[in-house]
Amino acid sequence: MSKQKRKPTKYSKSNLSAVEYQNFAKTKEPPRSLLKNCIMAFLIGGAICCAGQGITELYMYIFKMSKEQASDPTVATLILISVILTSLGIYDRFAQFAGAGSAVPVTGFANSVCSAALEHRSEGLVLGVGGNMFKLAGSVIVFGTVAAFFVGIAYIVFGIGGH
Repeated sequence: MSKQKRKPTKYSKSNLSAVEYQNFAKTKEPPRSLLKNCIMAFLIGGAICCAGQGITELYMYIFKMSKEQASDPTVATLILISVILTSLGIYDRFAQFAGAGSAVPVTGFANSVCSAALEHRSEGLVLGVGGNMFKLAGSVIVFGTVAAFFVGIAYIVFGIGGH
């Protein structure tokens, strides 16, 4: 049995530039339906928000809370559900199906923090979990805080709102 040298194919790694590889990768990428993705994001995001409203109504009915009083435990419940589903690997599969709709602020934020914490837990609690759990979520917190600061300054300077 003689070993034959394999002839390099048109797409072998050795003869592609970065641009050629990107073009090749685009040909292998599955097509995405923008309309379908938008509809799914709307429906799933709306369903998550409806579930949150249902939880609020449940707290108001069972514990005789006002709407304002029920809002904090509702957010905590949504975070808890999201973290549990992320820990069990269910939220990631759900996000593949739901797309951007699963990134509804509270549940998506909790998922991003929990995912990063789970991914880096083998590195220890301080350097692994503590140091990496806010990699994605940290930028959201920073930009949200900075934006709120500048909006507050604009309100003060232009006398908008307030008492």
